[in-house]
Amino acid sequence: MSAVQCLAEENIWFEKPHYDEAERRFYEGANGPCTHSQSSSASGDQDLVARVKSLELENQGMQKVVEDLRAALLKLESRVQVLERSPAAPVPCANSVKVENGGGDEEDDDIDLFGSDEEEDAEAEKLKEERIAAYAAKKSKKPALIAKSSILLDVKPWDDETDMAKLEECVRSVVADGLLWGQSKLVPVGYGIKKLQIGCVVEDDKVGTDLLEEEITKFEDYVQSVDVAAFNKI
Repeated sequence: MSAVQCLAEENIWFEKPHYDEAERRFYEGANGPCTHSQSSSASGDQDLVARVKSLELENQGMQKVVEDLRAALLKLESRVQVLERSPAAPVPCANSVKVENGGGDEEDDDIDLFGSDEEEDAEAEKLKEERIAAYAAKKSKKPALIAKSSILLDVKPWDDETDMAKLEECVRSVVADGLLWGQSKLVPVGYGIKKLQIGCVVEDDKVGTDLLEEEITKFEDYVQSVDVAAFNKI
């Protein structure tokens, strides 16, 4: 069979429009799903970009919160160090700390839990000074305690002819600031001689036994000697 006869019997060329239509539908079908996939991919990329941006914004917000907390912690640590270095002082009552809840503003996060330490120290020091001054004033009003002693003297005459009444008069004539004469009596010594035993109260800072003996022995016409019979602190 010749080539012309084979070509004449072949019908592919006569049905080419059908093949073209089938080829067109094939490629349209193939391109259709491909176009949908590309659209879906583009939409997915947009969603991914949006989520990344959202995460970035959220991350920035978290970083700001962390920085605020870090600043608050540093501030609290510095105040604790100041309190540890400062001398002991009256601890403020926990009820004195006032926390006002307004409308949930951010200023509530900066509440001063420790108050003003300098003002409290100044008030405590002022109160201490006032108490010391009051105590000193009260103490100054109290009368000073005066030390006193009770002394019993034995005044001996020269002989039994000495006027004992005159002798006692001479003894009582001794006057000094802080000296108060008391009771007296005559005590027999022997051979008709009697001695004058007389008591007195003296202020220790003003009158002593040496002064009394010196003043009494000046009456040498009546007094032979003066002895301290008893000496007691009052």
